Amino acid sequence: MNENVVIIGAGPAGLCLSLALAARGIEVDIVERQEAEALTAPAYDGREIALTNATMRVLRELGVWERLPADGIAPIRQARVMDGANPGFEVDAGAFGHDRIGVLVANHHIRSAAWQAVCGQPRIRVHCGVAVESVSTDVTQARILFADRRLLNAALLIAADSRFSQTRRSMGIPVHMHDFGKTMVLARMRHAVANDGTAWEWFGQGHTRALLPLGEHLSSTVLTVPGHVAQALMALSDAEFAKAIAAHYEGRLGEMELASTRHAYPLVATWARRFVAPRFALAGDAAVGMHPVTAHGFNLGVASVELLARAAGEGLQRYRDPGHPQWLARYQRQHRAGSAVMFAGTQAVAGLFTDERAFAQPLRKLAIGAVRALPMLRRALVAGLLDESPRPPSLVHQLGRTFEILRPRIPRSQASA
Repeated sequence: MNENVVIIGAGPAGLCLSLALAARGIEVDIVERQEAEALTAPAYDGREIALTNATMRVLRELGVWERLPADGIAPIRQARVMDGANPGFEVDAGAFGHDRIGVLVANHHIRSAAWQAVCGQPRIRVHCGVAVESVSTDVTQARILFADRRLLNAALLIAADSRFSQTRRSMGIPVHMHDFGKTMVLARMRHAVANDGTAWEWFGQGHTRALLPLGEHLSSTVLTVPGHVAQALMALSDAEFAKAIAAHYEGRLGEMELASTRHAYPLVATWARRFVAPRFALAGDAAVGMHPVTAHGFNLGVASVELLARAAGEGLQRYRDPGHPQWLARYQRQHRAGSAVMFAGTQAVAGLFTDERAFAQPLRKLAIGAVRALPMLRRALVAGLLDESPRPPSLVHQLGRTFEILRPRIPRSQASA
């Protein structure tokens, strides 16, 4: 029987997964449509990725973190959530004894660093500029037929080719897809007013504004608007675009200047009905494609990398079979359990805070007011970002963390009295 794994898709999740599998002694083939040049020097695509401590730990273990440019890692010291004119609430890392609640790294930097790490791995072979004609699996092996008629056989086939995965469709796995009918417009902007290392999520009538701090006077702006508004923004000159973005942010950052190319992406969330099939598994966005409002998409993708590599490694060690059904089933259970609450919660948040019906506004005020009034809820938000444990954590770990979050805090002055 073959003991190798084939991954379709050389995005960050696919590349990181290949590294995690190779570290467990598994031979890996990566199949990617793009040419090697595009992987070696990926272009800026507008996406800035918020990384949790758990994700940073995995990237360090895989040898990716050390290859990121030092000036490309931007700390997030505070996070602020606002609803229209409502002041909202703020989470400050300093209040919890930390200097940051996470970091931001551009997607193209992560891709470049992961590619560099892959190029130094003898167990990983990359097939670039290759189109897949068909895929199929049975109980004994997976088969990947290239458009040039070459054939690859493997013990396990993994789809890591985006939330719109063609491989997933070819394998007949249905997906729940929620098209929000909105488009995200992304760009880096220089601005006159300092951002103080604060990330914003600012909900408003008909649009949502996010701000990701990359430097004191440099931020990534993420504007979620109807498609026709996005088209109009993308058609503006650079100067007109900067003025329009400054207006959308109501002048809170002063005058703005475009500091990058502009990018627009349709806003669609996906949830695969199954994460595995015989000799087949989904990873990254191919399994769960998140709405970006909670900034957990890539972090969930890295969680799938850790869990799937562990499952394949156990299958290889125990049965000489990285695609053993027992361990694939365990991966599915664990990843679905670890991502279901986050996915459902994100959908609920996105739905509530973008709902323009009259009854939604008081509910939003109630939710924001509760977080502003209750420190334990803010601690809960920070705890998930700072935790470095594998995902999903054990039940004992979850109970211990819940107790730590919810227990009353006694002021030091009273404790020493």
